[in-house]
Amino acid sequence: MDLGLQNKTVLVTGGSKGIGKAIALAFAEEGCNIIICARGEQELQESAVEIEQLGGEVLAIRADLTVQSDVEHLVSSAIDRYKTIDVLVNNAGIASGFDDFETLDIDAWKNIFDVNVFGTVRVTKAVIPYMKKAGFGRIINISSESGIQPDAFMPHYNATKAALINFTKSLSKAYASQGILVNTVSPAFIMTPMLEELLKDNAKKLNISYEEAIQQFLKENRPHVEVKRPGTVEEVAASVVYLASNKASFINGVNLRVDGGSVASI
Repeated sequence: MDLGLQNKTVLVTGGSKGIGKAIALAFAEEGCNIIICARGEQELQESAVEIEQLGGEVLAIRADLTVQSDVEHLVSSAIDRYKTIDVLVNNAGIASGFDDFETLDIDAWKNIFDVNVFGTVRVTKAVIPYMKKAGFGRIINISSESGIQPDAFMPHYNATKAALINFTKSLSKAYASQGILVNTVSPAFIMTPMLEELLKDNAKKLNISYEEAIQQFLKENRPHVEVKRPGTVEEVAASVVYLASNKASFINGVNLRVDGGSVASI
C-alpha cells in the first residue's frame, strides 16, 4: 500500500529507544527524512545508524525538551537541513515508577509535567509556524491508556497523559482548516525499555520473578488486554505511520487506542 510518505520530513522526539525508535524506523522504511532527538547521545547515535542502514536520511540531535534553547536548536537544525517539517511525533516522555500519591512530592509532579506536557508544547509551538506556511502538517502525540483509564498508582504520570489527549483535541480544532491534522495514539502495556524497567523494579519490591511480575500486572492492572500479552513497539509504530499518511486524511482529533482491548469503556 502506498501511504504517500516518500520524502516527507518527520521529527520524532524521544526517538532513540522504545516506541520512538520503532516509529522512526517505520517512517524510514516509508522513504522519509528522519529527525530524532533524545537526551542520551550514545543511544541517539546508535539509533541513527540503524535508520541509515534502512536507507533513510537521518539527522540526530541531542536535546532536552525542558530547555527552550535546546528545542529552538532542534527545530532550526531540522529546518536548515530539510526546509520544513511535515510530520511531528511527540513521543518523548518519562515515568518514575509505580508511585502512590502520598509518596510523590510536588517536585516530582513538576518534573514529569515539564517533560511529558510542556516538552510537547514547546516542540509543537516551534514547529507549527512551518506547517502553517506549508499548508500541511501531521502531529501525532503519544499518550497512554493511563490518560483515559488511570491506575491508582502514578497519578502524576496519568495526569500528564490525560493532558496530552486534551491538548490534541484542542489543536485539532484550531489548525485543521490550515491543513494540519492532529491526533493521539494511546498505547497500553507495550513492552518498552521503560516498562521493562518498571516491571523489574516491581518484581524486586515484591520479591518475585520478572515473568511473574508481567503476569501479575496483567491480571491486576490490565485485565481487559484481551489478547493476553504485551504489545510490541512495532504495533504502535504502524498506527502512527498510518495516521501520518494520505490514507488518514479525514481523521482529525481522534485518540487511537493501541491497547489490545485494555480500555473497558466504549
